[in-house]
This record gives sequence, structure tokens and C-alpha cells, in this order.
Amino acid sequence: MSDFDSVIRGRFVGEDGIVENAFAAIRDGKIAHLGTGTPPAAGDVHDFGDAIVLPGVIDGQVHSRSQKDQEDFLWSTRSAAAGGVTTIVDMPYDAGLLISTGALIREKARSAAEQARVDFALYGTIRPSEGPAHIAAMAEAGAAAFKFSTFDTDPNRFPRIPTPLLYAAFAEVAKCGLIAGVHNENDECVKVWSEAIMATGRTDYRTHGESRPPIAETLAIAEVYEIAEATGCPAHIVHCSVGRGYELAQSYRSQGVDATIEACIHYLVCSEEEDVSRMLGRAKCNPPIRSMAEREKLWQHLAAGHITIVSTDHVSWGLPRKSSPVMLENASGMPGLEVLPSLLLDGLTDRGLPLTHAAKLLASNPARLFRIADQKGGFGLGLDADFAVFAERPRYYDAAASGHNVVGWSPYEGRLIRHAPVATFLRGGLVFDGTNVLARPGNGRFVKPNRPVAPASVAA
Repeated sequence: MSDFDSVIRGRFVGEDGIVENAFAAIRDGKIAHLGTGTPPAAGDVHDFGDAIVLPGVIDGQVHSRSQKDQEDFLWSTRSAAAGGVTTIVDMPYDAGLLISTGALIREKARSAAEQARVDFALYGTIRPSEGPAHIAAMAEAGAAAFKFSTFDTDPNRFPRIPTPLLYAAFAEVAKCGLIAGVHNENDECVKVWSEAIMATGRTDYRTHGESRPPIAETLAIAEVYEIAEATGCPAHIVHCSVGRGYELAQSYRSQGVDATIEACIHYLVCSEEEDVSRMLGRAKCNPPIRSMAEREKLWQHLAAGHITIVSTDHVSWGLPRKSSPVMLENASGMPGLEVLPSLLLDGLTDRGLPLTHAAKLLASNPARLFRIADQKGGFGLGLDADFAVFAERPRYYDAAASGHNVVGWSPYEGRLIRHAPVATFLRGGLVFDGTNVLARPGNGRFVKPNRPVAPASVAA
């Protein structure tokens, strides 16, 4: 009899290097043995030759329930499995339900577990009227992080947290040993400049970026990191579209602040001139997609190691919500789970950058950020046997044709994508075979963080 349930062989790409002809032997869903050359006997052997084997990808920003009765975890985790994503971190802004108490975290974990095909972790948030009263209970219920916004998208579903309240919330999160993630746009600036744009009567694609210029983003980033410095709370900017934001993060890190920052894949792949001009409302997101010049600054920061993680900010709005000729009337956000790692691998290859960046930005760093590195994010012994396997199989992307997306459109529609996922493994089980998602609803598990209690934060 074999000592192992299965073996996976290939070109292992981790954050610390690339190992050719490597293997992982799996027992009871965990990595039990690692090596090179001839692997040990096992019940199943999956030999991928020189294909890229990444640790299972962790998408740190997903909105599965933004549009009621549409995507949910049934479809978001199906798209994830088909893209090599084995864990999603879901945001707390569900349609009709702000996830802001310990009971709501537990209920969302229960209902999501019935639907999920891959694993998931959960963000919690607060209601302005309740303040930070429920933060400790949400952490106890298993929240992996907390999300706040400096911009008032919707007072009930996605509320602004005013500065004094944000300070109080950070002080409470600091006690939990978790991160405070923040949507970074200055509310006053965006509202004044949006009204000014609307007063002109213009409706074109440039209006969105002009209503939320880079200064609105960087002002909010500075505020967030200043509060982090004052409270001792780890602060995470959940999406940054401009190079200046990464400079700020690096500056605060040099001062000893636990300042992390996230790039969404669309900021690295798309530009206002090339893509927003063409896709109009389908390319609307907050913060906006910027210029080609700004996009190249982000790649420079990525190469320098200044980006903490790369995510999708995935949300699958139906086309009626994305098709208004008036740019500012469209819903903000776009789907991307099925192509996140493929697009990043293409970008790294195009720029001659090491593929190890993909392992770090998509797996190891997200695992550390959300305090689940004792379970996921790498090729360590005892970690969950989560793997994403990619080969060069160029194709023009068609989100509708794949069958793995709840909506039949994508901002990457028609784009030539070279790297394709050929297999996805979750805890040793094959959940995607390169064509079909094999995992059934209920296969995914709720992932809770390993939460060391931080020292008491600085008092106000």
C-alpha cells in the first residue's frame, strides 16, 4: 500500500524560487512530503511535466453577494476554481445585509459553506450607528479582517466611516491581531468633483476618472496610515490605482507602520485610453482605471516589491447595471476571478519579471495578510494541499463560452491570454480539470485565521 493519497509533479513556483521536476506528496488533504526527481508511490499521480505549479491562489477581495439573487457563492467559487483560485476572501457588503455582528459572520459562514466549491474567508465591518462595539465578537466568530470605507457609496450597504469613528474602530481591531482594510477615496472631494462634472452635462468615459482624480485617493491613503500609526493597528489599502499610493505605503513602512497595500488586476492590465474608452460602463470601478503611464508605475512598484497582494475586487453586475450611456450612472466593479492568475502570469512574462512574484502576491502574502499562513499560501509541510497549475495555451478570452461565470461579459473579453489553468487542487482534491469544474457546492470550507492577540493599542 502507498503511504500517500496522491502526488503532484511539475515546475513548482514558490515565493522563494522555482524548483524543476518537483513533487508534493499528499495525505489527508495536507502536504506530507516534498522533493524532486522520482516521487514516492501514491494512489494517484498527476504529472504536469514543465507546467507551472503555484500554491493555490487566494483572492483577497471578492463581492459574492453584491447583487441580490444573482451570483452568490455558487458562482463566485465556480469561477474561482476555474481560474486556479482555491480561497476567496469575501467582502461584508452584501445586498440588503451589512455583515457587522458576530452572529452575521456565523450565519454568512454557514450559508456560504452550503454553496461554496472552494474555501473562503470573511471580512466583517461596522455600522456607523453602532461603532466598534461588535468588532471583538466578529473576530471571535472567525472574521479574517475588517473593512471600512472613507467614501459613502451607500449609507446602508457601503457606508462611510467618519475619521473619529475610523480611529476608534482601528483601536479595537488592533486588539484582535487582524488587519483594518479601507476603501480609499476622500468622500468630500469625490462628491464635490462629481457634482461639478455632472453640472457640465458631459457623459463620456473620461468623466469617471475626472470625478475621482488621484488626489482623492492619496488623501484617503494618508489618513488611513496616520490612524494606523496612532493606534498601532495594521492598515491595509484594499485597492490603489496610482503609483503615488505605493510610495506612501513604502514611506510609512520605513517609519515602522504596518502599512500594506493591494493592486487589483485591472489596474495592472487595463488603461483609461485603451480600455475604458472602449468598454465604457463595463470598465467603471472605484477607484477608476487610470492612464497607461500610471499603469506602468504600478508595474515598477510590483517589480520593486512595494505591492503586498494582487486581487480582483470581483463583482458580477448584470449588463443592465453596466450599460448606461451616462458613464457615472453605471454600477462600479467587474468580474475577474476566472482569469486573475493567468493575467498576472502573462504580465510578468511580458516584462521579464520573475514568476515568483505570482506566488508571493497571489498566495504567500495573502495568507500572511489574512492570518491563515498556518493553513494555506505555500508549499510547506502540513499546509493544505492547494495547487494551481498553468500552461501556455493561448486563447482569446470568452467569459460566456467557458460556462463558469454567472454573467456573460468580462472587461477582458476578446483579450489574448496565454497562460491557462489546466488543473486546480483544493486540499488534494481535483476541483478543476482544465475544462470542467468538478467540485460540488458544499465542497468549500470556512477558513478562520490564526489570531495572535496584539498588544493594547494607544489610547485616544
